[in-house]
Amino acid sequence: MKEAPVDRAPGLSVRLKLTLSYAGFLMLAGAVLLTAGYFSLSRGVHPSVIFVVRSHGALLRDFAPIAAAVMTFLLVFGLVGGWLLSGHMLAPLTRITDATRMAATGSLSHRIELEGRQDEFRELADSFDTMLARLDAHVAEQRRFAANASHELRTPLAITQTLLDVARKDPGGDTGELHDRLHAINTRAIDLTEALLLLSRAEQRSFIPGQVDLSLIAEEAAETLLPLAEGRGVTIETSADATPTVGSHALLLQMSTNLVHNAIVHNLPEQGTVWVTTSGHPKSVALTVENTGAPVSPQVVATLVEPFQRGTERIRNDHAGVGLGLAIVRSITEAHDGTLTVTPRDAGGLRVTVQLPAPPPQNGA
Repeated sequence: MKEAPVDRAPGLSVRLKLTLSYAGFLMLAGAVLLTAGYFSLSRGVHPSVIFVVRSHGALLRDFAPIAAAVMTFLLVFGLVGGWLLSGHMLAPLTRITDATRMAATGSLSHRIELEGRQDEFRELADSFDTMLARLDAHVAEQRRFAANASHELRTPLAITQTLLDVARKDPGGDTGELHDRLHAINTRAIDLTEALLLLSRAEQRSFIPGQVDLSLIAEEAAETLLPLAEGRGVTIETSADATPTVGSHALLLQMSTNLVHNAIVHNLPEQGTVWVTTSGHPKSVALTVENTGAPVSPQVVATLVEPFQRGTERIRNDHAGVGLGLAIVRSITEAHDGTLTVTPRDAGGLRVTVQLPAPPPQNGA
């Protein structure tokens, strides 16, 4: 939808204002010099005067045409020179304006790339190029995310439609199995929708921060997922130091749950281990979740935080999730002004570290 143009009163351009300013300043300086010269001649005190001043009237008649010619020259010179000089000075601003108009039409790939030494215009152009690059990357990520989300949501709907068509053609079929499959598909669609809503909530930072202890949240997540770990033969080991921070308890619990869940599901087939560790530092707190598992290449690790990425060996199973686990972790971490680091372990598996800012010191503490 095209926005209506803003109704503004007409005015002079910046270039014309600069031109008039240059010309006015030049004429003012010329008027001051001519006035000083006139009074010097009228008093006969200027050392270069070699004639006798007869009267102020005669001097004014002789001096006035010269002064008028000089002022006319200064006016023309100031207007022409000021116009050319201001045009040269404002040329970078014209390039920035053109790039802004192109960005307003949806073209974010254009860059100004202003040449020359570092000055105010160069700094403005570089900042605008940086903003365009971030916007371009953000828009591309949003389009890719929308395409992936559409595909993920369309898959259960298409399967549901196929099952219903088969059941319609075979009224005497096993309805119990059909109900079970439809229930599983519907549950997956609901989980995906809730994950998308949670991801959107984290990205918009729509929460009220409060004082929380990351170590207690991590222990709660580990205890909640303990039955899943025992069922898969995975041992969870926790080592928690007091790690106070500021944030949303619900979002940080979801973040910790996602990390522990991923570590359990993507582990060894049997006798796997998950290490959950929290540590406090002077200016930050950290939550680290490590797990045993198959070796993961650095190339695959770099893609795991992207939405709907499961890695080479991360295929769907009964607990594989919807492919948004680490993407949600990253969004929650960024919403709390933290950093997320994912690295492969030498012995196989992953090490994921979330670092959050420590709370500011209390008065009198």
